[in-house]
Amino acid sequence: MFTKKVKTLLAVALPIALAASVVVIAPASAGGTLTRTPGQEVSYKAYGAEYANVATTADGDDACSWYETSKKDYSGKTLRVLTHAIPNMGKPTALHAKQFEELTGGKVEVEHVSFGDLYAKQLRSYQTDTNQYDVVFNGSYQIGDFHSYYAKVPDSVTKGKGSLATLTPLYKELYKWDGETKLFGIDADRHFLKYRTDVYENAAAKAFYKSKTGKELAVPKTWKEYNLHAKTFNGYKPAGQPAGLKFAGTTEITQKGGLMFGAFIDRVAPYAKNPNVKGGFWFDENMVPQVNNPGFVAGLTDFVEATKFMPVGGKNFDLSKEIESFGRGDSLLSYTWDDAWSKSNEPTSPIKNKVKAAPLPGAEKVWNRVTKKWDTPKGGVNYAPYIAWGWSSAVTAASPSKAMAFDYLCFWANKANHKLDLTIGDMGVNPSRTEDFTSDFWVKEMNWGKPAVDSWLGTMQNYEKNTNRVFDLRVPGVSDYMTAMENAVAKALAGQATPQKALDEAAKEWNAITKRVGITKVKSAYQNVIALEDNIK
Repeated sequence: MFTKKVKTLLAVALPIALAASVVVIAPASAGGTLTRTPGQEVSYKAYGAEYANVATTADGDDACSWYETSKKDYSGKTLRVLTHAIPNMGKPTALHAKQFEELTGGKVEVEHVSFGDLYAKQLRSYQTDTNQYDVVFNGSYQIGDFHSYYAKVPDSVTKGKGSLATLTPLYKELYKWDGETKLFGIDADRHFLKYRTDVYENAAAKAFYKSKTGKELAVPKTWKEYNLHAKTFNGYKPAGQPAGLKFAGTTEITQKGGLMFGAFIDRVAPYAKNPNVKGGFWFDENMVPQVNNPGFVAGLTDFVEATKFMPVGGKNFDLSKEIESFGRGDSLLSYTWDDAWSKSNEPTSPIKNKVKAAPLPGAEKVWNRVTKKWDTPKGGVNYAPYIAWGWSSAVTAASPSKAMAFDYLCFWANKANHKLDLTIGDMGVNPSRTEDFTSDFWVKEMNWGKPAVDSWLGTMQNYEKNTNRVFDLRVPGVSDYMTAMENAVAKALAGQATPQKALDEAAKEWNAITKRVGITKVKSAYQNVIALEDNIK
């Protein structure tokens, strides 16, 4: 029993104590007009009809969440951003710029340009010391040219609750130069095979293939098999084919200047990346270019043949058209970036849950540049996945607004935005963090089929462990090297030169580029690539 005095004290003290124990978190709104509370749902639906079917997710607890960003005040300040054309990478850059403006009150001016101009405009800004941009988006392979013009990414971003803290070990290394993180890794790329399960897992399709080739139908293990499947099923009518849509064998990136060099590297890699030859895939020890060796020629020969089995207009597809084409159900097979995979899994895709993933095909022979002979791979097939460059971004060292710039990129890549961007096929954002490689979100929240998701995530994880991988060149002058190679490949695809003659021209141009840039400078930078290729820790 309480005494009357104690009851009186409790009547006064208890409400005070209870009030003190209740923490009321008010919506945050510093400089912007958009208020947020912790854990609030993140949705893109207010930003246009194109986002009507995009999933929603809870805001994360990371340092650059919507809630934490809304506490910042950048009123009266402007950020200058250079990015790719819409949609790939340009679309999320513009979307997150608008969101960042609403949250912080700052202004974000976004300039969209073609892929080639991303490199050219950066180069011009740095060489003329005009300091035109605070934030730049690029292919991570360009780090060899521009690393000295980029500010170091703060540890607060790469550690703790930073947006990049959970990047996989492989990509943490790719975004560094001389041990410092210079690229803000918003993406990670590993090219892989996409194939239609309504053909490969269909009894009638299997019987059709057996009748035409005398062989059993299975996911292609080599590029020769890939081409045979594309040829055999070109014009076929799968049971699940969207009405009125013709069926082709393969959808690929074939347009010069449209990232076609990535598709070419995929086809070349298993023919030319010999696991028993160390010291350089792109050049030998004396900096002699390997772009015209028999392995490269074999890959280009297959590429030329495949153009016979593409959809209407397929001989001039850039990345965006490849994504759109495969995502709507044009063909049996495709490869390169994850975007076409994501597109085929969107709620409105007519082939949703009719696609699986697998490692890139290999080759039954691999060139040995030391012995000048073909080797027979152990196990019969040589696999050499291409760890493609991946979209990245950076804050320029000369920017007067570094804090705002890093806050923008950190918000751009926060947990909630990253999760939603991954699900939109034309955003250009692909799995890069440890949490991206679990099936719960994809299966439970996105309603993607578990067998398909498992095939995809398993392929990605396999690439992290593979030790016979091809990486981008990543040296000064890299865009000139890639352009010269693409020009040669385009000639061969158009029938204007044989694969050997076209690549001989590329090798000649590569020698000229090396001489112009400086052989010592290129060779020094190339050691970073060799370390990746040869798995030197």
